[in-house]
Amino acid sequence: MKEPKINTLGALKESKYQPQSIKDELRKNLITVMRSGETIFAGVKGFEETVIPDLQRAILSRHNILLLGLRGQAKTRIARTLTALLDDYMPIVRGSEINDDPLQPLSRYALDLLAEHGDDTPISWVHRSERFVEKLATPDVSVADLIGDIDPIKAAANKLSYSDERVIHYGLIPRAHRSLFVINELPDLQARIQVALFNILQEGDIQIRGFKLRLPLDIQFIFTANPEDYTNRGSIITPLKDRIESQILTHYPERIEVSKQITAQEAQLSSSQVEAVDVPDLAATLLEYITVTAREHDFTDEKSGVSMRMSISAMENLVSAAERRMILSGEAKTRIRLSDFWGVIPSITGKVELVYEGEQAGAHEVALEFLSHAVRTQYLEYFVDPRKFDNSPERDPFGVLREYFAAGNSCLIPMDADESSYREALNGVPGLKSFVKDQEVNNQDLYYMMELVLHGLAEFDVLSMDIAAGRLTFGDDLANMLDDLDEDDF
Repeated sequence: MKEPKINTLGALKESKYQPQSIKDELRKNLITVMRSGETIFAGVKGFEETVIPDLQRAILSRHNILLLGLRGQAKTRIARTLTALLDDYMPIVRGSEINDDPLQPLSRYALDLLAEHGDDTPISWVHRSERFVEKLATPDVSVADLIGDIDPIKAAANKLSYSDERVIHYGLIPRAHRSLFVINELPDLQARIQVALFNILQEGDIQIRGFKLRLPLDIQFIFTANPEDYTNRGSIITPLKDRIESQILTHYPERIEVSKQITAQEAQLSSSQVEAVDVPDLAATLLEYITVTAREHDFTDEKSGVSMRMSISAMENLVSAAERRMILSGEAKTRIRLSDFWGVIPSITGKVELVYEGEQAGAHEVALEFLSHAVRTQYLEYFVDPRKFDNSPERDPFGVLREYFAAGNSCLIPMDADESSYREALNGVPGLKSFVKDQEVNNQDLYYMMELVLHGLAEFDVLSMDIAAGRLTFGDDLANMLDDLDEDDF
């Protein structure tokens, strides 16, 4: 929709414009969207049956909202998405600092301008994208930042005394009049600053350096908070919580498929990466298993959570690992391999809060443990647990593989191997390809699955796996030890 051509108060009155509160505006537009079957939360996945219905109820109830959840649960994204429920344009008194409605002015500036010009008062139009104000709550936020303060420069420039209302410099909240105002990480706001929000939320009063102004500000407040903050860094004081009408709990995706959709949507990949690097569904699934493992692992601080940003960063690193390998080998295209996952370790180590035992083990070792656990999970989805055949009369489907490695043979997979060398290394293991093919694996996934078998056997201690000098080496520790003894005897 184009900006309206109306530019005076008189013309605005003739257009039959009627003032409305922002909460009524959000409610009206939400009802229209719901009846049309459309959605304003297209980029927010996994909340269709939980968070979004709660949001809809809160908006229909004209409530201020607290989004409560662990980090990386799309709280800020949800808040920003709500601008789509605002009207395309909103009229204000031209030059107003606080978005004065031409038919319901609040500030001294707007009142004086209307008194002087009447129906000729100039108006401007504000696009809905400019009706969003966001502030991260930090301990250094002051009342002046949020509410306002006396501006001595304004007083001197306009030759006004400090008792004149026009010397006030409005803070972020008055400037968010008729807009969405978001305070992220609310518990981090000092208690005395939270107190300053009481009257604004309910009575509409603000007080600046002795000025007691009756400004019935029209604001849709959206707060975000992490449950951890209630005990570790601060708290939302009870009277403020009492004034926030709807508290909505967010959560991590409950299904792997949803997690994969979010990661694919949010990962910042260049067009050349998307074109050159094929990410099989198996690799995308394994990556999400790593994140799920991190959330559930004993070494992870469950109160902190593990953000979806870990999956997103890991996907970017995973594709870049494959791209780097492709560039070094001089190939034009490549496909993600399981061995590429060692490139995602730096995306894990900095994004997980560890408990004491995890800190003792070290972030890098813990990240490797997450990867190992995820590999075991994916392996068991497609292949039988090799331990089942230990001391069992059943025919061991791994018999050929066991015999090959027990004879002292090994499989070396260079991390940066070109496609030909990579396949040659895996094809060199007798029985490996036929074993995988017996599982009716998709041909495109054949070599990924062949490598998965080796990794799985290593995870269940059938084989050993060594990572050194830029290569993975699979072998049999006992056979290698016996070979070393024979060489020493010789």
